[in-house]
Amino acid sequence: MNVCALALGLALVLTACVARSPFQAVLQHSRIRGRTHGPNVCAMQQIKGTSKKYFTNCKQWYHRKICGKPTVITYECCPGYEKIPGEKGCPAALPLVNIYSTLGMVGASTTQMYSDRAQLREEIEGPGSFTFFAPSNKAWESLPTEILDALVSNVNIELLNALHYHMVSRRLTSEELKHGSTFSSMYQDAPVHIHHYSNGIVTVNCARLVKPDQHATNGIVHVVDRVITAISNNMQSIIDIDDDLETLRTAFAAAGLTTMLENEGHYTVFAPTNDAFEKIPRETLNRILGDPIALKDLLNYHILKNMHCAESIVSGTPMETLQGTMLEVGCDGEHMTLNGKAIITKTDQLATNGVIHYIGELLIPDSAKTLLELAESSSVSTATRMFVEAGLTPHLTGSEALTMLAPLNDAFKGSMTMTPSMRKLMSNHVLKEQLSSKALYHGQELETLGGLKLRVFVYRKNLCIENACIAAHDKVGRYATMFTVDKVITPPMGNIMDVLKADDRFITLVNAIQTAGMTELLNQQKVFTFFAPTNDAFNELPQDERNRLMRDPQHLSGVLKYHLGESMLVSGGVSSHTRFQTLQGEKLELGLRNYTVYVNKIPVADADLMATNGIIHAVNSIIRPLREYHDLFNKVLNSHSSKMISRRQ
Repeated sequence: MNVCALALGLALVLTACVARSPFQAVLQHSRIRGRTHGPNVCAMQQIKGTSKKYFTNCKQWYHRKICGKPTVITYECCPGYEKIPGEKGCPAALPLVNIYSTLGMVGASTTQMYSDRAQLREEIEGPGSFTFFAPSNKAWESLPTEILDALVSNVNIELLNALHYHMVSRRLTSEELKHGSTFSSMYQDAPVHIHHYSNGIVTVNCARLVKPDQHATNGIVHVVDRVITAISNNMQSIIDIDDDLETLRTAFAAAGLTTMLENEGHYTVFAPTNDAFEKIPRETLNRILGDPIALKDLLNYHILKNMHCAESIVSGTPMETLQGTMLEVGCDGEHMTLNGKAIITKTDQLATNGVIHYIGELLIPDSAKTLLELAESSSVSTATRMFVEAGLTPHLTGSEALTMLAPLNDAFKGSMTMTPSMRKLMSNHVLKEQLSSKALYHGQELETLGGLKLRVFVYRKNLCIENACIAAHDKVGRYATMFTVDKVITPPMGNIMDVLKADDRFITLVNAIQTAGMTELLNQQKVFTFFAPTNDAFNELPQDERNRLMRDPQHLSGVLKYHLGESMLVSGGVSSHTRFQTLQGEKLELGLRNYTVYVNKIPVADADLMATNGIIHAVNSIIRPLREYHDLFNKVLNSHSSKMISRRQ
């Protein structure tokens, strides 16, 4: 099996090297997947419940999904080949005939029929070199009845013009259909617009080539999935004449973007309808419309740098907007999606400089939001409610340069009743300046609205502010920034000795520190991390061992210093196999398992008790060097072995 996989992988690499275009690469992958069924067989993926088929690429092959829908694999003759009865695969090349006859062989018989009716047959049977983007039979069936009737009734000149617009007077293979290229059609030289996407999809005027490269004696046929029409308007002109886009038209003018939409380009505009604007709270909409910077960001967030027809999307893909951030453009069955939501109401309104897709919801980028709006659109609903209840709304909706430290919902424990102390705590989650997490450094102090100074700690895999570590990327708003953090920040209420004395779990430890003569050390304004044994940890010791320890200040000092180090290590800074230097001289082995910190295999019972000169982690056992655990294990093992031998004798 491994040999087969290796051989297939090598074949894919080799074919990718010789593939001359994205479509050719996908076609060759389909050939490789289909070759077990005979020569010139291509594996196709068909979306279940539809007639839509695609040549398969590697990702789609393994996922067995297109646009989030399951697919079935079918095996068909690759372009230009046909079956021979009694033989495996598709060994025979299709006979080369003229374009008219080719139309009947490749599923475009309706186009062939209309070519007869429009008196085009003689032209496409005769001499010349043409490219015919031929609508499939289903494409004609999908055309609205009134449009089809207008084309084929009475005077056939309209039908002839329509068919001529599908033709170019030269042979163009899929390889020559370059992304962003245009070619003059045979209808008044009106251009047809080609897009050849990296996923192998090729479109002409946003119609997908479903059967490309069907060669003929006098040209080539590419079967497409819809009837295409000539394009004459730029995007601004389309917006100008559509009453459903009146609010958008006004917004573009106010933001000074009209000229861009009139100039050459290959943009994608997700155009919010009037109804989409109406869904936004009036206060929010008025604020953005009255703020030129926020408005421009909002509109640029609806514009992609590159042109993407609906048929080019086969899976969710991040795409860069003119605003600078990414939109997740995807699909769910027949529907295009934005950021996972099926809000696109009309697709592929093609212009000379791009394509417009209508959307039923306004997309507001973070850069146009207030601090409160940033929080409301994130997974910090509890923190948002607490900030509001704490009376901080004026700060969060104004134009102050601030940074919010917003804990995740599961960070809040116990009662969430708004008390004076809770109000003070929430004010200490808002910093007095707008910051970027990338600009924070170890030892930095950050002033809060509550008047406290919070410390920054930088670790190899985490960035923490006091006991809370940043859990998501910054969300940068119009004036302020939000950091999502994994814990509610607990600012220090005193030095290490103050914290220990205020907690009844450490009565024995406080006495031990005093006996060992370490009180002055722990009152110093240095930075310590103390794995502090609780009363239970001392009570766990055998009585005689505990008595000896508490009567021997020097030994007691050594034991306590093995729990103490002169650096700051919050739980968020611990990763697997972290080593911690103690004041005793040896190193502790720290690890993290199921969100619990372990120190020399002892679990930390309560982490991150913050102090002005360090941090305390409570442990319910005296920490011993790991070699003592190994010695004890070997002693138990030897004892067990001796007993087994005695029983056998």
